[in-house]
Parts: sequence; structure tokens; C-alpha cells
Amino acid sequence: MAGIVLKHPSGNLRQVSSNKHRPVSAAALAAVLCVSSLALASCNKSSSDTKPSPSASASAPASASASVKASATPTKKPTMVTNLDRIKVSGEDGKAPKVEGSWPLAIAKTQSKVLKKGDGEKVDKNATVKVNYLGVNGRTGKVFDSSYQRGLTVDFPLSQVVPGFAKGLAGKHEGDRVLIMMPGSDAYDSQGGAPQAGIMKGDSLVFVVDIVGVPLTKAKGEAVTPASGLPTVKDVHGAPVVTIGNAKKPSKLVIQPLTKGDGKKVTAKDAIDVKYRTYAWSSKELIEDGFSGEAVTGSMNSVIPGWKKGLVGQTVGSRVMLIVPPADAYPEGNTNPPVKKGETLVYVIDILSAQKES
Repeated sequence: MAGIVLKHPSGNLRQVSSNKHRPVSAAALAAVLCVSSLALASCNKSSSDTKPSPSASASAPASASASVKASATPTKKPTMVTNLDRIKVSGEDGKAPKVEGSWPLAIAKTQSKVLKKGDGEKVDKNATVKVNYLGVNGRTGKVFDSSYQRGLTVDFPLSQVVPGFAKGLAGKHEGDRVLIMMPGSDAYDSQGGAPQAGIMKGDSLVFVVDIVGVPLTKAKGEAVTPASGLPTVKDVHGAPVVTIGNAKKPSKLVIQPLTKGDGKKVTAKDAIDVKYRTYAWSSKELIEDGFSGEAVTGSMNSVIPGWKKGLVGQTVGSRVMLIVPPADAYPEGNTNPPVKKGETLVYVIDILSAQKES
């Protein structure tokens, strides 16, 4: 994953890569294999391709010994299966699974099975999902990637991963643990395999996926009438536009919900996915646009005090305006974006997801 880590004024939030085939959020950073960061899409195509490749800068694939038991040598011709009965998965919910199989195995058509049912949001075929996962090569029985090992969930749109992964997750639900097996034709055959991860052309792949969340793409909930005397916010082409006008600058933090979502409450120990815009009170100008791309991921432990005070207790799906005095933002100013010393900032934030950090 070629995630670009940016230092945001709201703290340690990180903008996801603009790479069209970025399959994971910036939470996974750039230390992951093209394949093993769920670059379940093109890794070796030219830059003129409509599906550009992510970086192949790599951490080594996870060791197979900790979580997979192989019962056959990798030189044996794979047994062709039509279902997932030969694959056994065990382990605690939310923890790295243990996978056992009569390796080597292959499959002609992608199959999936829900191992544990969740009761959350249904995964649409075009949804973005937040997951933990473990990938096993069906030919060798070896793990080639594990987000559990990195201790980081990853986000990606189903439209930007290889077909087998999208087929396996579409129609499932938040909270599900899903077993997926896909043929090479739904994985990396079109790229000639992925030798850096030990994947040859024709290899079938097995994934165990915990669907941690199905993040929203915008605020969703009941509109809230703001208090009088505050800057106004209008939605223009899907993004909030703030007019400060003649509003009186407050000396203390102002927390004004604009939309009340019905999701979980944000806690101080959560990682959040948000879209946001930042305005400088003195110039009344937009100085940072976090609505123009994909959502930004960050830890509530790392955001500025104004964000922590203003967002803890708010619900997922909400849009919140924060007017943050310099003491709760950048009392000495900031370089990028440019924040002057003593500047009061106006944020409009859509809370799209919140999960307890692992």
C-alpha cells in the first residue's frame, strides 16, 4: 500500500493515498507488500492503466507457523475442491484465526462462508469496508499476509480490490467473520502471480476476514438546528461551506452538532474515520479541505485538544462544527496548513466510523 502519511492540524490524522488502487487505509502505512497489504488489484500494470499499481515496498509476509497447519507438501498437485469443507478455521473472535487444510488445495470458482454472523450494516458491492484479515496460499498452506500481526485494521473500497475479495464480502454484514477461497483467475493470474509474496500464477488463495466496520461516506442522521450567532454552514456539492460573516469570535470551545447520527458514541480510545474542512477565523477562508478525497483516519489519542473535547461523546454519522480557540488548537501557529499564532479555527467534521483501537 502506497499510503501517504500527512501531518494534519487536527492531530495525527492520516490522509489515505490518492492511488486509485489503494486497497487499505493509511492506518496500514507504507510498510506492507503490494500483495500483502490487500493490493488485491493490479500491482504490475503500467501507469497508463486505469488501475494504477500500489507500492511494492514490503514487510515480509507473515510466518505460516503461528496460524496455519499444513498437512501436505507444496510440491503435490493441488486437490480441486468445490466447497470450503476441507478448510477448518478456529480462534477467538477478533483475534488472528488458525487455519488448517489438506494442502495443497485449489478451487475453480470463488466461494465464501460466514463463520460467525454479525448484525451490523450490510456490505454493498460498492461499499468501503474496515477489516482484519489473514491470507493463506492454497498451494503451500502458508500465510502470505496478516493484518492481525500488524495490529491494524485496514479500509478499502470493494471496487478497488481483486474480484475474489469483492465477491466474498459483498452481501455480508458488519461483525461477520468470513472464509473466502478464490481461484487465481479472481486473484493475481492477470499479473502473472505475485512472486514477492510467494504466489504463483494459478495459485488459489484463502482469506479469513473479520468485517470490523462499514464506514459511511458522508454524515447521515437527523438535522440539528444550530444556535444563533454562529457561523453558518451550507452543503454545496456534497461538502460543507462555512460563512463566518459577522459572527462574534468565541473565547471558548464551541461544539455545535449539525447532523445527529445514530451510530456508536466516539470514545477517547477510538480510531476514527472522518471528512472535515478547516477555516481560519481571521481570514474567513478555507485553509484545509479534507472533503475533496477519501476519508481520513486517525487516533483520538493524537488529535488536538479541541477535537478530543468536541468529538468524544458524538455519534457516528454526525456532522459537527467546532470553533476552536488557539489554546485548544495551535497556540503558536502551524505551517501546513498555514495557521497563524493565536488563530481561532472553525472545523466542520463528518464522523464516518469509530472503532476501539486494537
